[in-house]
Amino acid sequence: MPNIGLSLNDVVNVSVSLTPTAAQQRNFGSLLILGDSQVIDTTQRMRLYTSLAGVAGDFGSSAPEYSAAALFFGQSPQPAQCYVGRWASTATPGVLQGGVLGASQQLLTNFTGISNGGIGITINGTVHNLTGINLSGVTNLNGVASAITTALGGSGTVTWNATNGNFAVTSGTTGVASTVAFSTVGAGTDLSVLMGLGSTGGGYAVAGINAETLLAAVTALDLQSNAWYGLQIAATAAITDPQYVGVAGYIEAASVTRIFGVTTQEPGALSAVSTSDLAYLMQASGYHRTFVQYSSSSPYASASIFGRAFTVNFNGAGTMITLKFQQEPGIVPELLTETQAAALTAKSCNVFVYYNNQIAILQQGTMANGQYFDVVHSSDWLQNAIQTAVFNVLFTVGTKVPQSDAGVNQLIAAVSQQCDQARINGMIGRGVWTGPPIGNLATGQTLGNGYYVYAPPIASQSQADRAARKAPVIQTAIKLAGAIHSSNVLVSVNQ
Repeated sequence: MPNIGLSLNDVVNVSVSLTPTAAQQRNFGSLLILGDSQVIDTTQRMRLYTSLAGVAGDFGSSAPEYSAAALFFGQSPQPAQCYVGRWASTATPGVLQGGVLGASQQLLTNFTGISNGGIGITINGTVHNLTGINLSGVTNLNGVASAITTALGGSGTVTWNATNGNFAVTSGTTGVASTVAFSTVGAGTDLSVLMGLGSTGGGYAVAGINAETLLAAVTALDLQSNAWYGLQIAATAAITDPQYVGVAGYIEAASVTRIFGVTTQEPGALSAVSTSDLAYLMQASGYHRTFVQYSSSSPYASASIFGRAFTVNFNGAGTMITLKFQQEPGIVPELLTETQAAALTAKSCNVFVYYNNQIAILQQGTMANGQYFDVVHSSDWLQNAIQTAVFNVLFTVGTKVPQSDAGVNQLIAAVSQQCDQARINGMIGRGVWTGPPIGNLATGQTLGNGYYVYAPPIASQSQADRAARKAPVIQTAIKLAGAIHSSNVLVSVNQ
């Protein structure tokens, strides 16, 4: 048989096109714990953790970041992940983070055979050409780092991070003038490549910065990533109420939707006449993206609220919860008077509190403006779900969605699908529409499925909008399922 011939494409020509991968929805169960421990540098800014053990491995068990993470992961059911971010509450030094060394590169024998090592390290603009470094007597990689530190003579320090598997060089100064450049080849046996500190080792240099405000750190992390949704602050630096209010104001106005949680331990929160405590200030500002919890025992109690709320799977069935009646493992319940509890409720301040049946519950599950947490949380999810679904119709179709009633119906179907999921998970439910008329929906009409989606006919569209290739405005009416938080029971007794 011949091994070559006419192309089969002349008879049957087959082309294969891969459908573009659809955009993914945001994760509305991801918390950012913002602290000021010097573990994460200001270039990396934040790290992802899927367990408390991971946080402990990096921060230890005494850091504020760990304390907040323990409350977050301590919920049942347990949330899946959180981020820990860095706030430079004090000026930071320049750092050279060396590349990660593999197992074979970490063998001590790579270093103990060196008696005349050399490396060039530039700190704060000054070149330090280190020579004659003897590593023959070191017993571990910490000893290697110590030998280089000694050779630097106080200009900087070298450390070995066993968790990350890399060496790091830190300047002895702080602030914007503090820098450490990639190392250069030294005289004798070169150590720069061996330690992963050269420009090709996979590491990176971090310039020092001056102390930043809490708001500046939040802004930097907001601009860096959409991956986190909730914000919890856990730092060693003292934070004032105006600083917290400033962060709340930023979260309220940020283009990416997020929620901020903060704990107050101020006795004034329990007083109806106090107008200077944090709970009152947040409520007076009318913030609906910030919630406050009072706790006399823990400064990070709000992390537990996040832990419970962020276990909700919006793609499940009957998964919606209200925060009232929930538990807070690790938080000591408050024993309050009726007057104190009423003061907290009046200020829309949450509290984990004992009742006289020896049961403790979280109440009331509200944001600072009195709106319920689950309403804000689920509304953010639904907004993103609809936005992503409509985008994916336009993005993945491959050709085009026609500017016709049939094309608009494709968008309506995408919106309806997400609304139907909101009905399935328990966010919305059957009820009477009390809003203004929309399309064929009249005020007072029952929404059987809890939602109604409408778009006007394409023929009613203006010529300008048609020329701009816009779809008609799609309007959606939804009825929240709500939740029962209290009940009155009347008992009539007859003899």
